[in-house]
Amino acid sequence: MKIKVLMTAFMGVITVSAFAQKGELNTANEEYQKYDGLSRANYALAKPSLANAKTSIDKASVNAKTAALPQTYALKAAIYASIASKDTVAATSATEIATAEEAMTKAIETDTKKENATLIDHARKELAQIQLDKGVKAFQAKRYDDAYKAFDAARQAVPDDTTTVLYTAISAANAKNYPAAITNYNKLITTNYSGKDKVYADLPTLYLLNKDTAGAIKSIGEGVTKFPTNSNLRKEEIEVNLQAGQSADLITKIETAIKADPNNKALYYYEGLTYSQVAESAGNDLRKAENAASKAVKTAKPGTKTPPNPQIAKFKQARIDNFGKSAEMYKKAVALDGNYFEANLNLGYVLMAPAIDAYNAAQQLPVNDTKAYDAAMANASKQFDAAKPYLLKAVELNPKSKDALTNLKSYYLGKKDTASANETQKKIDAL
Repeated sequence: MKIKVLMTAFMGVITVSAFAQKGELNTANEEYQKYDGLSRANYALAKPSLANAKTSIDKASVNAKTAALPQTYALKAAIYASIASKDTVAATSATEIATAEEAMTKAIETDTKKENATLIDHARKELAQIQLDKGVKAFQAKRYDDAYKAFDAARQAVPDDTTTVLYTAISAANAKNYPAAITNYNKLITTNYSGKDKVYADLPTLYLLNKDTAGAIKSIGEGVTKFPTNSNLRKEEIEVNLQAGQSADLITKIETAIKADPNNKALYYYEGLTYSQVAESAGNDLRKAENAASKAVKTAKPGTKTPPNPQIAKFKQARIDNFGKSAEMYKKAVALDGNYFEANLNLGYVLMAPAIDAYNAAQQLPVNDTKAYDAAMANASKQFDAAKPYLLKAVELNPKSKDALTNLKSYYLGKKDTASANETQKKIDAL
């Protein structure tokens, strides 16, 4: 009988002792839940509960019975992350962050039944917010590399948060860490981020800065495929392919699309835009060649004849030919829609550009060669007139367009109609 009483008393001691050990964990949980509920409304009122939670979780963390429990790790991660989020002292907050991160890793490893998922998620979000705040401050101070590191740490804590991925990409780009920027922008494309068209617009530039032309062409191609009506992406596709010397491939691609959809005015517009860009590129090459030839004449020894540069004639013809092809495509777009503003605007320009070239060339003729001058000016005038209907139509469609008004003013100047040119300039000034 005495033995039975003693055994009962002994079991009672064990039960009480186990309860006491588990009690610190329960207290930590209760105090933390109290803090979490109050902290958003009144941190000052909630702060003592967080301190109590820390005291209890520290005891539970060194107790052999509770130290390795998933709940202990999860609570410790959440409590220390919350403390760190309010700590403005860099040295102590760094220690608290490290403690929270270590506990969170252990919690994820041991909580195989996901019983503490809410606590783990809370810790993760607190840690991410700490890094986000650091990143914002660093970015505003133009310390882009530090901003990238902070945002990337936040991204690792909440890998599916699109805002964090975006900030990581932007800060990496500003830090000129192009591979990291490219990686994060590509990650953003795989999420539900709403601004994917803007991501596709940024990616080609990053690839080019990273000296990856193939990547730039591939990314902008994907962007156009996914957003076929986005005019900015279409224009960028043209620019990227021109920079890469792939204009022929791009034209072939657009022509293939036209065969499949011959009534798509935008496709004719984009092919016209491609040819006009090729013409402009030839014009840039022409100016460089002419400047080099002029410099060669000036630096040559007296009496030395400088041979003509055959590239000059080649670039001139390429400019004329491609403006002609461009005009042909724009006319097809206008034929499908006479009120297509962009096509009318650009058609007027590509028809007028050769007229301006002819006008400027006439001014370089010898003063005493009146016959050649008159013939050149008559030819220029005829070309100006070919552009006039489209220049006027563009202004009619959008009278507030500075580009349309500027083109029309150039026409009047080419026709030596000073009064109309001045009147058009007044409209430009009034915008």
